[in-house]
Amino acid sequence: MSTFERYLTVWVFLCIVAGIGLGQYLPAPFQMLGKMEVARVNIPVGLLIWVMIIPMLVKVDFGALHEVRNHVKGIGVTLFVNWLVKPFSMAFLAWLFIRNIFAPWLPADQLDSYIAGLILLAAAPCTAMVFVWSRLTNGDPLFTLSQVALNDSIMVIAFAPLVAFLLGISAITVPWDTLFTSVVLYIVIPVILAQLWRKSLLAKGRQHFDRTMEKIGPWSIAALLATLVLLFAFQGKAIIDKPLIIALLAVPILIQVFFNSALAYWLNRAVGEKHNVACPSALIGASNFFELAVAAAISLFGFESGAALATVVGVLIEVPVMLLVVKLVNSSKGWYEAKA
Repeated sequence: MSTFERYLTVWVFLCIVAGIGLGQYLPAPFQMLGKMEVARVNIPVGLLIWVMIIPMLVKVDFGALHEVRNHVKGIGVTLFVNWLVKPFSMAFLAWLFIRNIFAPWLPADQLDSYIAGLILLAAAPCTAMVFVWSRLTNGDPLFTLSQVALNDSIMVIAFAPLVAFLLGISAITVPWDTLFTSVVLYIVIPVILAQLWRKSLLAKGRQHFDRTMEKIGPWSIAALLATLVLLFAFQGKAIIDKPLIIALLAVPILIQVFFNSALAYWLNRAVGEKHNVACPSALIGASNFFELAVAAAISLFGFESGAALATVVGVLIEVPVMLLVVKLVNSSKGWYEAKA
C-alpha cells in the first residue's frame, strides 16, 4: 500500500476543507460547473468518475472467473454477504438511525436522501481497494481476483434493480431513467473500455502492463479528490450549519463494516475455508465501491444532496476502518486456524 493510499483519509479531509472554503469564497465558478449537465449527468464529474473507475477496472481479469470452482465455499460466503446481507442490513441501519434515532439532529428535508446515499454505498461491492486489503493479509490472490471478477459481473446486471428495490421499500421515489443511465455510464461502458485497454496493454507484454498500471494508479485517487472538492464546494453551507451530520452518517457505515466483515469471516471458518481465503472474503464484504456510489448519488440526486454527502462519508472513513479490519483478521489467525 503506497503512502498516498495509506493517508487517503488525510487527503480526503484536506479536500473537504478546500471544497468548503472555495465554495464559500468563490461560489460562481462552482455554480458554473454544476450547470454543465446533459440529461442530468454533470459533464465534469462524469469525466472525473471515468478517470476514477477505468484504471481500477483494468486490473480486473474476467478470465479469472474459472478459479471460482476452486473455492466454492468462500465464493458462496462472499456472494451471500455482498448481495443478500450487506445491502439489506444497510437499508435497515439507515432506517433505524437516520429516520428514527438521529432524525432530530438532521435536516428533515434530507432524510430520504441520506438513506438513499447509504443504500447506494452498500449496493456496490469493492473492486480495486480489496486487492490492497487482501495483500495486507496475505490473502489468496487468485481467490481475490475471482471474487472481484464475479462481483463485477453481477453488478452490471443487479446494481440497478437492487438499488431500485431498496429505495422503493424505503419509500424513496426511484428515477428509473437516471438510474439506468448511471449504470450504463458508470458500470457498463467503463467495464468495456477497461477490458479493451487491458487487452491492448497485455498484448505488449506483462511488464508493459505492470509499468502502465503503476503510472495510471494515482489517476483514480487524484480524480476522486478533485470530485470531493467539487462536492464539498456545494455541500459547504449545510456542513457549516450542522457539522455533526458527518459523524451521524458515519455511525451506520461503521456498524455495517464491522458486522459484515465479522459475519463473512465467521462463515468462512464455519464452512472450513482457509484463512487466506476468509480474509479477502471478509474484506470485500466490509468495503464498498465508493467511486460508483458517489457517481450514482450525484446523477440521481445532485451535487447538493444528502445522498452525495452520505457516499462521501463512506470515502472519508474507508481507509482507517479497513486497516483496522485488516489488523483484526491478521491478529486472529491463531483463533481461526484452531478450529478442528
